[in-house]
Amino acid sequence: MKLTEVACNRHAIVQVYAGLDDTHEYSPPPPGIPHRRRCRRPPHRDDHIMSTISEAINNTQTKSLDSSLKRLLPSLTAHHVINLINLNPHSLSPHSLLSFFNWLASRPTFRHTIQSYCTMAHFLCNHQMHPEAQSLLQFVLSRKGKDSASSLFALVVETKGAYQTNMVFDALINAYTESGFIADAIQCFRLVKKNNFRIPFRACGHLLDKMTKFNSPESAWAFYLEILDCGYPPKVYTFNILMHRFCKVGNVKHAQSIFNEIGKRGLFPTVVSFNTLISGYCKSGSIEEGFKLKSVMEKERIYPDVFTYSALINGLCKESRLDDANQLFDEMYKRVTYNALTNGLCKVGDLKEARKLVDEMSARGLKPDKITFTILIDGYCKEGNLESALEIQKRMIKEGIELDNVAFTALISGLSKEGRAFDAERKLREMLNAGFRPDDATYTMVIDSFCKKGDVRMGFKLLKEMQKDWTCSRSCHLQRANEWTVQTRSDEKC
Repeated sequence: MKLTEVACNRHAIVQVYAGLDDTHEYSPPPPGIPHRRRCRRPPHRDDHIMSTISEAINNTQTKSLDSSLKRLLPSLTAHHVINLINLNPHSLSPHSLLSFFNWLASRPTFRHTIQSYCTMAHFLCNHQMHPEAQSLLQFVLSRKGKDSASSLFALVVETKGAYQTNMVFDALINAYTESGFIADAIQCFRLVKKNNFRIPFRACGHLLDKMTKFNSPESAWAFYLEILDCGYPPKVYTFNILMHRFCKVGNVKHAQSIFNEIGKRGLFPTVVSFNTLISGYCKSGSIEEGFKLKSVMEKERIYPDVFTYSALINGLCKESRLDDANQLFDEMYKRVTYNALTNGLCKVGDLKEARKLVDEMSARGLKPDKITFTILIDGYCKEGNLESALEIQKRMIKEGIELDNVAFTALISGLSKEGRAFDAERKLREMLNAGFRPDDATYTMVIDSFCKKGDVRMGFKLLKEMQKDWTCSRSCHLQRANEWTVQTRSDEKC
C-alpha cells in the first residue's frame, strides 16, 4: 500500500512500505539518529478555503459534506487539512474535525499524508482524545511496517508545532506495542529520552507488560532496568512477575538477583516475592536454599503461608525426604489452619469464638505464634475493645513474642479512634524504640487525635517529627500543615 509525503518542492514522492514480522527481541540502545532537516512550507494560507470547510462542518446537521464541498473537494490537499487543524480559525470541536478528517480519508480523490495524520494525532492528544490519536498512528505504522520508528518519530516531532502536550509519544509507543513491533516501541522510548521529552511512563508500563508476557525474561528485565533509571516508579508486583518468568525457565540465579534488586530500589519483598523464589529453588533441587529463605521471611516478620509450605513439602518429596515432609505438613496444618480460622472469625466480628480457638490451640500443645496474636489484636482494635487488645500485647511480651509493625499500627489506630491521644503517642514511641518506622498514615492518626482534642501544638510537634523522618510525601505535609494552621488561627480567635 502507498502513502505520499508532501515534500518541500510540493512534488509528490511515492514511497512503498512493506510490513514485516517484528523480531520481538531487546537490543542495546543504538547510536543517535541523524538529524532530519525540517521542510519549509510555503507561507500561503487560503483563508477562504478554511472558512468554507469550517462552515460546511458546522452545517452538517442540515447539509452533508458531500453536498457542501462538492466543488471544493477536487482542489483540497493535505496541506489545507494541516492548516485547518493547526489554525482552526472557527474553533471547531475536536470531534467535528476528526469526523471531517475521516470523511476526507474515505473520498476516492483525496489522499492524506503522513504529516496530516501526525498533525491530527497531536491535535487529538492536545484535546485528551488519546485512543483516537493512537488509532490514527496505528493505521500509519501498519503501512510503514517494522523498523519505521526512527522516521515516524522524526515526523511526529516535525509536526509538533505549537502543541505543548507530549502525550502523542504515549500514543506512538502504544501503537507500536499493540501492533507487535516491540523493537520499534523500545526505540521510540529511547528517542523520546534522547531528545529530552517527558518520558511516557504509562506507555512504558504497557510495553513492559507485553514484554513480560511474550518476550524473553532477559529482554523484559533489561528494559525494566532502563526505564527505572529514567525515573519509572518501581513496583514489587513487577519484580515478582519477572522473578516468576526466570524461575519458569529454570534461571533461579537471575531470579535471586532480581529479588536482591527489590531492596536496592527502596522496596520491601512481599510474601509473594519469597514464595516465588522459594518455589524456584525447590523445583531446581536447591531445597536448603528454600529453607534459608523461609528463615529470612520469619526474621523479616513476613509469615509463611500455605504456598510457602507447599513449595517446601513438594521439594522434600522430590528428594524422598518423606519424614521431613510429614513433619513440615503437620506444622503447616496446625499453624495455617488455626490462623486462617482465627482470622476468619475476627473478620466477621466473632472475637469470642476466635479467643476460644486460640485457647484451644494452647490446650492442644500448639503455642500461638505472632500471627495468631496479631490477628486477635487487630480484631479487638477494630471492635473497639482496646483493653482486650492491650491484654493480648502483655501476653505476647510475657511469652517473649515481639510485636510487629501490623500489631503496633492496629493498637495506635484503635487508641487514636477512641480519643486516647497520649496513649496512642506512647504506643508510637514503643513502635519507634522497637525499630519500626511508622508510615505517614500512622503518624496522621495520632496527629488527628491530638488536633481533635484541641492540642494543636502537639500535632505540629509530631508533624515536624514526621517530616524529619521522611515518612510522608511533600503534598501530605503541606495539606496537613494548612489544615492545622487554620485550626490554630481558629483557636487563637476563641
